[in-house]
Amino acid sequence: MDDVSDVNGVGDVERPGDVVGVGDEERRPEHGPLAGFTVGVTAARRADELGALLQRRGAAVLHAPALRIVPLADDSELMAATKRIVDRAPDVVVATTAIGFRGWIEAADGWGLGDALLERLRTVEVLARGPKVKGAVRAAGLTERWSPASESMAEVLDRLLEQGVAGRRIAVQLHGEPLPGFVEALREGGAEVVGVPVYRWLPPEDLTPVDRLLDAAVSHGVDAVTFTSAPAAVSLLGRAEERGLLPELLAAFGHDVLPACVGPVTAVPLQAHGVDTVQPERFRLGPLVQSLCRELPARARALPVAGHRLEIRGHAVLVDGDLRAVPPAGMSLLRALARRPGWVVPRADLLRALPGTGRDEHAVETAMARLRTSLGTPKLIQTVVKRGYRLALDPATDAKYTDE
Repeated sequence: MDDVSDVNGVGDVERPGDVVGVGDEERRPEHGPLAGFTVGVTAARRADELGALLQRRGAAVLHAPALRIVPLADDSELMAATKRIVDRAPDVVVATTAIGFRGWIEAADGWGLGDALLERLRTVEVLARGPKVKGAVRAAGLTERWSPASESMAEVLDRLLEQGVAGRRIAVQLHGEPLPGFVEALREGGAEVVGVPVYRWLPPEDLTPVDRLLDAAVSHGVDAVTFTSAPAAVSLLGRAEERGLLPELLAAFGHDVLPACVGPVTAVPLQAHGVDTVQPERFRLGPLVQSLCRELPARARALPVAGHRLEIRGHAVLVDGDLRAVPPAGMSLLRALARRPGWVVPRADLLRALPGTGRDEHAVETAMARLRTSLGTPKLIQTVVKRGYRLALDPATDAKYTDE
C-alpha cells in the first residue's frame, strides 16, 4: 500500500454506502471545486480523513471499504517473522511504511519481543523508504542508514542491487501484499528474503457497500473512484469479476468514471487491466484530492445556452457559476439534450434516457418540468411543439455544434 499516513484533515466518517456532502445552497452559498461530483472511496484506513477532505471541497462521498485489516497483534505470520529476525539477525531491513513500522514494534512489545527486536535492529543496516518511515524508525530509537529522496521502492531496489545482494539476508516490511517485482528481484540476485507482513488485508465482512459502489460505477452514478492501496484495487476488481461486472467496470473507468490512485504502487492492479489512472506527484491524500479538484471540473461539459454558461457535473449543474442540484431523472434528460446541443431530441429518445423502463411519454414532461425548476432558468430548454425539446444554444455557437 502507498504510505498515506500523517495527512492533515479530520472529520466525521460517513456510514458505509451513504452519500454525504451534497451542498444546500441556503446553508452553503459558496461551493467548492468538487461541488456536483460524487466520489467513491475504497479506503479502509483513514477513510474519514479522505472523506472529510473531499467533502470540504464540495463532493458527495460514497464510502465502500473494499478491505478489512487483520490487527497486528493477532497476526501469527508477523509473530513468526519477528521471531526469525530475533533468532538470526538479517543484514538489511527495508522499512516501507510508517504506520506499519510503528505497528510492528508495538506488536512485538505485546508479545514480549519488543526489546529483543530493537536490539537486533540496532545491529543491522536499516533502509527507510521515505521521510515518514524515517521518522518512525527514529522514534523507535533507531537510525536509518539511507533513505531515497524519491520515496520510491524502485530506487531502494536499485541501491541494493548495485551494492550486491548475493548471500545477504534482507528483511522486507510488506504492506498488505507482496511488493510487485521487489522481492523477486532480490531473490534472483541471490538474497535470502524474510518477508515481514505488518498487516494483512482480507475482504470486508459486509460486501453491501462494495456492491453499491460497483453498481454506481457501472451506471456512471459516481464521477471518480479513489484508491489508496493496491489491495483495495485488487479487491474491487475481484468483486466485480465475481458479479460478472468486470467488463462494465473497466469500460466505465475508461470513459466517464475517473480512477484516482494515491501513487504508482496502488495503480498497478488497474494498469494490469489496461486502465489509465490519475496520480498526484506526491503520494499523499491531500495531493490526491487536489488532483481530483483539477481533473473533474476539467471533464465537465460547459455550454453557452440562452445567454448563460451551463456546466453539467455529475449530480448537479452550474448556471453562471451558481450550483443547482438536479434530480437523477433531470440529469438524465439534460445529458441526453447536451449530447447534441441545439438539436431537437424527440420525446421517445428522452423517455429511453430516463431511469426505469416506463413507456408513458408523460414521464418526460414531468421530469422536464422538474428539471427546468431545478435550473432556475426555464428558457435554457425550449419545447418544440409535437417534436421534443432542445437546449437553447446561443446563436453565435449554434453552427459550431449543429454541424457536427
